[in-house]
Amino acid sequence: MDVYEKSLQKHYEWAGKYEIKLRAPLESLDDLALCYTPGVSRACLEIAADKSKSFALTRRHNTVAVVTDGTAVLGLGDIGPEAAMPVMEGKCALFKAFADIDATPICLDTKDPDEIVKIVTALSKTFGGINLEDISAPRCFEIERRLIESCDIPVFHDDQHGTAIVAGAALINALRVVKKDIKSVRIVINGAGSAGIAIAKFFIALGAGDVVCVDKCGVLVDGEAYANPAHNEIAKVTNKTHIRGTLADAMMGADVFLGVSAPKLVSQDMIKSMADKPIVFPLANPVPEITRTEAIEAGAAVVGTGASNQPNQINNVLIFPGLFRGALDARAKDITEDMKLSAAMALSALVSDGELKADYILPNPLDKRVAKAVAKAVSDAAKKQL
Repeated sequence: MDVYEKSLQKHYEWAGKYEIKLRAPLESLDDLALCYTPGVSRACLEIAADKSKSFALTRRHNTVAVVTDGTAVLGLGDIGPEAAMPVMEGKCALFKAFADIDATPICLDTKDPDEIVKIVTALSKTFGGINLEDISAPRCFEIERRLIESCDIPVFHDDQHGTAIVAGAALINALRVVKKDIKSVRIVINGAGSAGIAIAKFFIALGAGDVVCVDKCGVLVDGEAYANPAHNEIAKVTNKTHIRGTLADAMMGADVFLGVSAPKLVSQDMIKSMADKPIVFPLANPVPEITRTEAIEAGAAVVGTGASNQPNQINNVLIFPGLFRGALDARAKDITEDMKLSAAMALSALVSDGELKADYILPNPLDKRVAKAVAKAVSDAAKKQL
């Protein structure tokens, strides 16, 4: 039985990955009077007089909404809100297991950005944070931007920024292995969707001096007119040497390749054309742009993938639980660039110089230090901005 069949069997068995647990005792009439009517009215009046007390008097301080419209679920595409539910429940389970955060899946039966923004904004007073998930590009950019403006709690599109932060931590440590400076390397990112564009921006924030983005239309170059507005925007801040052509053209002489695109797009010859000691992160799931074995055979010095059964798994679970834990603890109103950078630095720092090697650039997702270290770094960064 393979992992897919076994997982399906377990989903039938579980019939849902989490359930509600009571914190208030309900064993007597006194308990009932304290938990509900008439006693609860006092808490209501306290909040009516000071809305911020909703974080102290309810579970709001520890809750996150995991919101999707089901249009970009894993590698499955637009499968709809009902079919997205197992993934959203899984996300909620990870929030609880790794950061003790109570998360709720909200799968919306609409693809209209205006409707999504209106619904989530209206729901935001129930939660301490909003995690946007599996919403297709370029709509996801607008939805996140507008929700950040309309909500007074952190809004975070994990497919964009969670991926970017983990990839950033992986890049920091991979460069430590090959002893190269981020300012002097050329980085090629294949797949200029939500994740690819966020990664490019984050790498630049980390200090990368030369990032080149590639999509189905080829290498993105400033001055060209692209149908996707996000491509026009990212082209303005990347590809400083104005490389043109295909992915193969971009990879020639590059120090780093990162793929968030499609299976089997990278050949061994393309890896061989890269600079000395190339770093290769083929992250397409479930089938990568090139396999780990093929990349190493072609000369890759460090390889990271999205697979949990291989070394150097670049997985969002290393970031989002701790990031939201830190944001909730600091009562942050948004997720700032400093908080993201602090998260990446904290994650990379968990791999000591003595531990660092080509097949160990990131800690294991089950390492209990991870969420705590990320949470502290994010909380400290958030408090500095209050």
